[in-house]
Amino acid sequence: MGVTAISFLCVLALFLIIGISSIRKKHEDVNDYLTAGYNTPAWIIGLSSVATNNSGYMFIGLVGYTWVAGVSAFWVALGWLVGDWFVWRGFHRRLREYSETHPVNTIPALTSQNPALASSPLRILSALLTLIFLSVYAAAQLKAGSKALHVMFDWPIWLGAVLGAVVVVLYSFAGGLRASIWTDVAQSFVMLFGMVLLCIVAMINVGFPWRLVDELRNINPALLDWTPDNLAFGTGAFVLGWVAAGIGAIGQPHILVRTIALRSPEDVPAARKVYFAWYLPFALLTVTISLYARVLLAGELSDPELTLPTMAQAYLPDVLAGMVLAAIFAATLSTADSMLLSCSAAISQDLIPRFGQSYVRTKIATLGITLVVLVVALAAPANVFTLVVFAWSSLGGTLGPVIVLRVMHARLTRTTALVMMLAGFTTLITWQALGYSESLYELLPALVVSFGVYAVMRPFYRKEA
Repeated sequence: MGVTAISFLCVLALFLIIGISSIRKKHEDVNDYLTAGYNTPAWIIGLSSVATNNSGYMFIGLVGYTWVAGVSAFWVALGWLVGDWFVWRGFHRRLREYSETHPVNTIPALTSQNPALASSPLRILSALLTLIFLSVYAAAQLKAGSKALHVMFDWPIWLGAVLGAVVVVLYSFAGGLRASIWTDVAQSFVMLFGMVLLCIVAMINVGFPWRLVDELRNINPALLDWTPDNLAFGTGAFVLGWVAAGIGAIGQPHILVRTIALRSPEDVPAARKVYFAWYLPFALLTVTISLYARVLLAGELSDPELTLPTMAQAYLPDVLAGMVLAAIFAATLSTADSMLLSCSAAISQDLIPRFGQSYVRTKIATLGITLVVLVVALAAPANVFTLVVFAWSSLGGTLGPVIVLRVMHARLTRTTALVMMLAGFTTLITWQALGYSESLYELLPALVVSFGVYAVMRPFYRKEA
């Protein structure tokens, strides 16, 4: 076994040990397994949330997009960040306050008029949407990790996906959400270290940014265009669409459950500061390194989503290359584990509520959904970026508006909520079918239509139904 593989496996083993060590703090009940006892410090939630959000999408998906799009990819990264900031500023604290008076351990329960009820049509539909789209999202993470291992070690694609699934199940079984959060914190440091290291190496080999600009111009002047080609609605709409992508966090169960796991609503501002202190440099580094890689690896890549592992292999010593690969793999695990726990919660708490208080059955649900996600990851033909943005928009456009209205204590009937979800999803599919998604991310029109449905239907009812 080579030095790179040993380095990678050592770091991966460290993550596994950290996750399993959470067993010392666990209580064998469902709420502790799914929400870490509603008692997690702010700085830990900040780092865990940012590691979960910035996953294989960043390390594999956004990197591949930047390779093709050039500097206009900054709009994607910064638009997403701005939208996310709006959510943290105006929504997360209200969510945590709502969970104080309406204790829940799943996000589908938030869409129900009475979260205390074990089952309702709205809760069941929300659970099904969570299960379907988070499974696709989690599969994208396993696929991202397996692609990275394939290019570094020439391992079969299936082996990396299986390894990721096994690691996630091991520490999730040990400590549930708490294990996921603890490993996220360690993974966040390794992820940022890997990106800083690659940026330094890139600048040493190419030069400062002005030199990078000259090199990109020599490769293809279009890489320096801040406005992507063939935008149907202009640059402003393109950027606004990616701001809406960041706002789509309002519908992501694996992110929202971390806010619910905070000790109190007063901890949200502190968590937000930690979150963005990490997120901003990471987002900028991701696109910048991808542009440098466009120069360093010009003509050497068959798949742009393999940019970072290829670059690490070519320009770093074996030990450091293994650590960077571990950072990439960690990014995928930090999101996949949270999604699998959210899916198992949707099964055991929302779809089959009679199993809801069974700690063992909830863990069995985690194992079962992991196997399903693994099959999807091995069979899915789409690239990581495509899988992620589709799953993200689907959850943000269906669950997001209903959750916002619940948290804001708006009057909302079951019928209106169901129509909002249907209208949002129909808009997503229609927008993609019309071919407008590359010009304006489909989540923005879905949100507009969904909230528009509420505005139209709201005057026609007088009381909760």
